[in-house]
Amino acid sequence: MIRKWVSADFVYLLLGLILSVAELCNGGITSNYVRGTDLSLDMPLDSDVFRVPPGYNAPQQVHITQGDHEGRGLIISWTTPDEPGSNTVFYWAENSKHVNRAEGIVVTYEYFNYTSGFIHHCTINNLEFGTKYYYEVGSGNSTRRFWFITPPKSGPDVPYTFGLIGDLGQTYDSNRTLTHYELNPAKGETLLYLGDLSYADNYPFHDNNRWDTWERFIERNAAHQPWIWTAGNHEIDFVPAIGEFIPFKPYTHRFYTPYVASGSTSPLWYSIKRASAYIIVLSSYSAYGKYTPQYKWLEEELPKVNRSETPWLIVLMHCPLYSSYVHHYMEGETMRVMYEDWLVKYKVDVVFAGHVHSYERSKRVSNIAYNIVNGRCLPISDNSAPIYLTIGDGGNSEGLATEMTWPQPRYSAYREASFGHGIFDIKNRTHARFAWHRNQDGIAVEADSLWFRNRYWRSSQESLIAAS
Repeated sequence: MIRKWVSADFVYLLLGLILSVAELCNGGITSNYVRGTDLSLDMPLDSDVFRVPPGYNAPQQVHITQGDHEGRGLIISWTTPDEPGSNTVFYWAENSKHVNRAEGIVVTYEYFNYTSGFIHHCTINNLEFGTKYYYEVGSGNSTRRFWFITPPKSGPDVPYTFGLIGDLGQTYDSNRTLTHYELNPAKGETLLYLGDLSYADNYPFHDNNRWDTWERFIERNAAHQPWIWTAGNHEIDFVPAIGEFIPFKPYTHRFYTPYVASGSTSPLWYSIKRASAYIIVLSSYSAYGKYTPQYKWLEEELPKVNRSETPWLIVLMHCPLYSSYVHHYMEGETMRVMYEDWLVKYKVDVVFAGHVHSYERSKRVSNIAYNIVNGRCLPISDNSAPIYLTIGDGGNSEGLATEMTWPQPRYSAYREASFGHGIFDIKNRTHARFAWHRNQDGIAVEADSLWFRNRYWRSSQESLIAAS
């Protein structure tokens, strides 16, 4: 009799394990598209994309980002190589004869044997929503002119299109990615950048000249539309062996963010509103445990979001919380444990990340039920959870992450080891369309897409239906 009970218990245990594995491994689609795995080389220093503009002390490396919380401010950044020169930005609306001016600041830094140029940052405020502006930097024969378009005023049904690129680097594949984004008929209006910028740290002594080339490379786009910055591991630049003890030194000197406007104490985490989206940027490589500044800020930030004004709640980070690739596998697990409960509670629509040099889209899942003793430690379907999108496939010199875990986990909806970029196209308060465009044979191919239904308004509509 005892033997029969032991045998039965064993069968039930074995059956439970099989069902658990089936739940975990009932995955989605792994693309059968295979691209070459040869590493793409960084473009040589004399490439036309790195060309220095003509004229003595001409401004170079021009880029812009949002300069306030609401979308009426802009930070304009540029570098002058020979001397500080003018700190002034002149700007005017397209149909106006009135020229405004704003004064910026100049910073410099040293890194090992490198001394930066004169890095300018100028914030202009009180811009009109939905308006095209021209601006000029520099002086005399070296003056350079650019333009930008401010976002529409925030509102629940304001359409807006975001581009997404991560881990770009400065290779020939990087150039293809940026070109494909620029030519995409969806016409991204603001780029959400997911960390790992220049890859200068892959050079001996973190050669900061490769920061200069990267910023000249992106200027053709970043001088005209805001790039919303997220810091990655390649921005840490902490190398005590060569006397560099300050993390993120080149990054924080070169790329300013409007962090003070959102009550943050660090430029590495902050929030902005843009059209119908509320965007929260987190730092995967700053302290995020309980009681840390980032933790306290996020705890206070999420309840502030007014989904009646900005229904689309978007989170950016570098290290993905869900990934089924072998490279960097589960590196985001500790941040997931700390913050996933909040992402579900506040019905975040989507979390964009980079880091893994491939593409992946998750299903709506959460893994927040585990309490040590209950054994509930697998991701489950959860309509309040965000979709996690990994777009770390900009084209950098480290190449693609091709090795995947098998069988494909249940939480993974689609994955492909290719370079590319993303487009998140908000239509109204309830719907947005995401598409990932693969770099294929010299053209951008839409390889994966999904219609998003807003988490907040979906649940509100369901509550109304249930009450009627």
